[in-house]
Amino acid sequence: MTILMNRLRGAPARRLLYGGLVLGAVATAAACGSSSPKTSASSSPKAPASSSGAASPGAAAPASATVSATSVPGLGTVLVNGQGRTLYILSSEKGGKVTCTAASGCTKFWPPVELSKGMMAAKAGNGVQQSMLGVAKGPNGVLYATYNHWPLYTFSGDSAPGQAHGEGIHSFGGTWYALSASGSPVTGTSHPKSSPSSGGGGYGY
Repeated sequence: MTILMNRLRGAPARRLLYGGLVLGAVATAAACGSSSPKTSASSSPKAPASSSGAASPGAAAPASATVSATSVPGLGTVLVNGQGRTLYILSSEKGGKVTCTAASGCTKFWPPVELSKGMMAAKAGNGVQQSMLGVAKGPNGVLYATYNHWPLYTFSGDSAPGQAHGEGIHSFGGTWYALSASGSPVTGTSHPKSSPSSGGGGYGY
């Protein structure tokens, strides 16, 4: 009888101990399971957050104008811009006085080499003297690059490097010439000269 009573008393104790072990294991598993999502959730947003702060490619400052000297068929070695396009001067602008403006329609055919605000000269490329590069102020504060005090222009009739269709054209109050690396207009070439328009304002192309 004593043995039977001891067994009955021990059974609830074993059940309570077993139940406690089971509950402890479940709680431990739940704790482990809940910690793993926190780690992955906290780490995943890091990559997008850093990439969103990257600088936009379009935020770069505009490239400076570059003036170089190269050989152009029929002219010899003359000034060209950063894209290899022949640069011209207008004979009536000697000394840096700008007369080729958008208001007169000139810059539509003879785009000037413009400088960004604050620049005092274009960048000297191969064969060009930096000391001869300067700036002239056009209408509305537009800054024109100059070489030996001549404002520089490209010509809308030139579609590729090595062309000089603007050489010798009479228009807008003067004659257009390519410029040598010494700063002198290249005149007396074999390029045909266009006749001026009736009013002297057209580019005569």
